[in-house]
Amino acid sequence: MVEQDTIKLLRECDAGVKMGVSAIDDVMTYVHDESLKKILQDSMSENEALKNDLQMVLADYHDDGKEPNPMAKGMSWIKTNVKLQMNESDSVIADLITDGCNMGVKSISRYLNQYSAADERSKNIAKRLVRAEENLCVSMRGFL
Repeated sequence: MVEQDTIKLLRECDAGVKMGVSAIDDVMTYVHDESLKKILQDSMSENEALKNDLQMVLADYHDDGKEPNPMAKGMSWIKTNVKLQMNESDSVIADLITDGCNMGVKSISRYLNQYSAADERSKNIAKRLVRAEENLCVSMRGFL
């Protein structure tokens, strides 16, 4: 049970990190404010580091991880591009990122509860991911 829950939690975290990196990448060309750009770049770096940690742990379990749900990724891309086509502002970007962070926190928290038998190393990675999302969400408040 521990190994199954661990792999499932790691897969969900992997998909979440990939989704977050993709979402940030989708908005970067629209960012005007240099401080917002720096926050997003730092978040992207933090997500890349988490992704690398996840890949190492997944490799220990001989698992390749998980890609984000194509439907969710597509809907996110559409929402981002439609909103930014209508209003190419930093506040729209902050709003989109905030929504994504909130969804990420909610999802990973749910998976932490659902896969409670996962090992501590994996739970700690998931908690780091939640903290990263929460911190990014707080950082967006000044741009809303």
